[in-house]
Amino acid sequence: MKTYIKHILACALTGTLLLGTQSCGDDFLDQRPQGEEITPDFFSSAEGALKATNAIYWQLRQWPTHVFAFIGITSVTSDNADKGSDPGDAPFMGELDNFTFTPTNFFFNDFWNGQYAGIAKANEVIQRVPAIEMDEELKSRYIAEAKFLRAYFYFNLVRTFGGVPKILEVATENAEVIPRSSSQEIYALIKQDLTEAIAVLPEKSAYPQSELGRATKGAAKGFLAKVHMYLKEWPDVFRLTEEIVTSGEYDLSTPYQVIFTEAGENGKESVFEVQAAATPQCGLGSQYAEVQSVRGQIGWGFNTPSENLLNAYEPGDPRRDATILSRGETLSDGFTVAETAPNPRYNQKAYVGQNEPRSGCGIGDAGKNIRLLRYADILLMHTEAANELGNSAAATMALNMVRARAREDNPAILPDVVFVDQTQMRNAIWQERRVELAMEHDRFWDLVRQGRAAQVLQAAGKNFVAGKHELMPIPQSQIDASGGVLTQNPGY
Repeated sequence: MKTYIKHILACALTGTLLLGTQSCGDDFLDQRPQGEEITPDFFSSAEGALKATNAIYWQLRQWPTHVFAFIGITSVTSDNADKGSDPGDAPFMGELDNFTFTPTNFFFNDFWNGQYAGIAKANEVIQRVPAIEMDEELKSRYIAEAKFLRAYFYFNLVRTFGGVPKILEVATENAEVIPRSSSQEIYALIKQDLTEAIAVLPEKSAYPQSELGRATKGAAKGFLAKVHMYLKEWPDVFRLTEEIVTSGEYDLSTPYQVIFTEAGENGKESVFEVQAAATPQCGLGSQYAEVQSVRGQIGWGFNTPSENLLNAYEPGDPRRDATILSRGETLSDGFTVAETAPNPRYNQKAYVGQNEPRSGCGIGDAGKNIRLLRYADILLMHTEAANELGNSAAATMALNMVRARAREDNPAILPDVVFVDQTQMRNAIWQERRVELAMEHDRFWDLVRQGRAAQVLQAAGKNFVAGKHELMPIPQSQIDASGGVLTQNPGY
């Protein structure tokens, strides 16, 4: 299962040494926040093109891209999660939980740099690989993979900050700072990149087993559908999700409690996930699991499921126990959460089983893949689009497919939803998204796009200010480094 993961990460590490790791250098962070010159001599062979492409994937599992800041911005801000850990630990994470943050909170700069580091690597491939003499089909695929990944990084940025600088070329030594584009312009770029990627990328089944984890046609369609969903472009959401459903590439055959184990990685439900590997040499994993695992036993204990989420599940819903790990609970691998654990609940979807491979460097270098897009999400997008378009039959069918998988063979729980009217169905779909995708980094952005973030988060006791907190602040260090070219979001 991990053959490709080890291969891609090993190549990516090599590529990163040659390409530069933009998110790590102090000089870069302080003085050149938007890009870094990389020698074009590297792009002279097919091997170099592969390493350059793999280096973009390498960026996906890095600390500033998908670990601490990502968890804080996408999950701790929501009603599904609390800061966790000890009360006095990481007050900057608490600021996100309570919406008391300012533009100087380093999480925003960290997240910004993580996404732009990936964009810089993608731009290198898109701009320089075309000139390499190599197999044309493979060349086209590498460029399509880079466009897919660039679109994903920009999607994270636009959902978090709104309009951001649109950087499409490799930075030069004396490049001027690029001002913010509008959110509409960034969304147009994302659509273009994903549409061009769809035209080239193969389906998941076309890749050999050794290369599972690369961008696919289905993944590009899935993220493009999500982009259209955020823009309320429902016919496009319905069309794209229908194409994914009828492709036969994905299904819900994986039991819910298996999805987030090693056995569930890159399975039939997986549309796209960040690859990580626990290997003896260390350095190929991610700290994603460590920062969320049980504090005092196997991790740091951040991003803990809230009581609000605990109470959101219907009676008997198996997804609750598959998502929430509680004090005193003993898992099937024999691990028991201490009764004295600092927090009453932990994120089981980030748990690394005691019987799963461990890196020689411990859980801080875990092989836990980060699930970014699942087939259940595709079905729920399809359901929402169908409902908004007045297609009650399609909406009901897709929604109940998700519920049927969750209840498995127990007819006493999670009965099928019966359509009554569009408003009732919309609320049922939003509720299903909450419990099906809990702790998977969609909830805060879902609330914002649904236009009810203030209502829901204020009711959960958060200091959310309508008209301000739908977007995070542009990092103050980026504004300072730009000499004031970058402007701040309203309210900050």
